[in-house]
Amino acid sequence: MKLRRSMLFIPGNNPGVIKDVHIYRPDSIMFDLEDAIAVTEKDSARFLVYNMLQKMRPVYKSLNIETVVRINALDTEYGVEDLEFIVRAQPDIIRIPKTDTPKDVLDVEAHVERIEKEAGIPVGTTKLMVAIESPLGALNAYQIATSSKRLVGMAIGGEDYVTNLKTNRSPEGVELFTGRGLIVMAARAAGIDALDSVYSDVNNDEGFIKEATMIKQMGFSGKSLIHPRQIELLHKVYTPSNVDIKKAKKIVDATREALEQNKGVFTVDGKMVDKPIIERAEHVLRLAKAAGVRLGGDE
Repeated sequence: MKLRRSMLFIPGNNPGVIKDVHIYRPDSIMFDLEDAIAVTEKDSARFLVYNMLQKMRPVYKSLNIETVVRINALDTEYGVEDLEFIVRAQPDIIRIPKTDTPKDVLDVEAHVERIEKEAGIPVGTTKLMVAIESPLGALNAYQIATSSKRLVGMAIGGEDYVTNLKTNRSPEGVELFTGRGLIVMAARAAGIDALDSVYSDVNNDEGFIKEATMIKQMGFSGKSLIHPRQIELLHKVYTPSNVDIKKAKKIVDATREALEQNKGVFTVDGKMVDKPIIERAEHVLRLAKAAGVRLGGDE
């Protein structure tokens, strides 16, 4: 089970940060070539990310850190050139910004496949992720999520999405509720991960935890982050508690006993257990194992 609880944004033009970012142990690192990079630094950032991926790949692999590169959109003068460099650097995932239609995905996929063939990289190696940043993208979310077998995730880009809604972000997040709902349903229906937007008030731990708890409850796999100090807070929200693990173990153990005794219906702690409850219990145990928690419930 690949965890995508935390995806840490790193500007692609900062060699000092890129060199040391793995020490924070996010689940994924996203090197940004898009909004965080000034027009005058697009070329140097692309070259830096290419070289750092080549150099640091063994370190990321050893720590099970996924590498993601956010390219510029193909309708800019930088998008295709980003792909020419970055596909050859072989990150795990390329993130497509401002995705409004399935065609946006298919256009990137065609370039990726061409470059993989030219570079001798097995076709299909490079996975894709999309960012939905407009109402149009949110309304097309399921068609986008099912447009390519390379897709592993769908994110909501909150700042651009809210701007396109002609409103602004609030502490309660009312303006994002519909978009989040459409995106998490589309991603789950397509069998891929859903990633929430950044929480930009990095000194507000209480607000961050509140939002993280809400999006976890909605079904999101994780969240994009802009500061390393948010990683531990987020992982704590997403790691099953000892109580959750013990409850899940009890259900799974009872299920095994019921199967051995050919029982179709059984109870745990006085409550009937059926298939959805068993699946949720198994998911809790997989999540705990992937997070490095011993299944006895003791960390």
